[in-house]
Amino acid sequence: MIETRRIKHCRQCGTAVAYRQPEDDNRERAVCGACTTIHYENPLNVVGTVPVWGDQVLLCRRAIEPRYGYWTLPAGFMELGETVANGALRETVEEAGARVEIQDLFTMMNVVRVGQVHFFYRARMLDTTLNPGVETLEARLFFEHEIPWDEIAFHTVRDTLKHYFACRQSGQYPLHCADI
Repeated sequence: MIETRRIKHCRQCGTAVAYRQPEDDNRERAVCGACTTIHYENPLNVVGTVPVWGDQVLLCRRAIEPRYGYWTLPAGFMELGETVANGALRETVEEAGARVEIQDLFTMMNVVRVGQVHFFYRARMLDTTLNPGVETLEARLFFEHEIPWDEIAFHTVRDTLKHYFACRQSGQYPLHCADI
């Protein structure tokens, strides 16, 4: 279970908060004793794509922690003011420098222990030009038999790739939901 008591001070006035259950609520929240602001802690959305060129999938080798040097799909935290799909597209451009057309939502995975929800869209690459950003050591296309399975950074990426290759066999790409 994720540690839910991460807020120490009020974002409005700086006073130390106390965790208690506000009236008309059903769980403890960080509440400021001075200005009474209630601070909510919610999951972070991680958004990304499964970029495909023919029979190949694009992976990025991470230049940042966690999991420096491991391979992942292009993904990252969703920003305020963008949709899930727009965030996935932005992350694909930032991490791989790839031009893609976003397709359907493919996986949605709750990673409760770290307070995240991961969303991956299928994406059709428009060309093979890649220009990896600062968070990526290398971006390259892999055939299924070339995927470095022991060097995949995250369970959600591994599961998404496994779902993708299984679905490619049937030509059907339903939405896959899971709790990791």
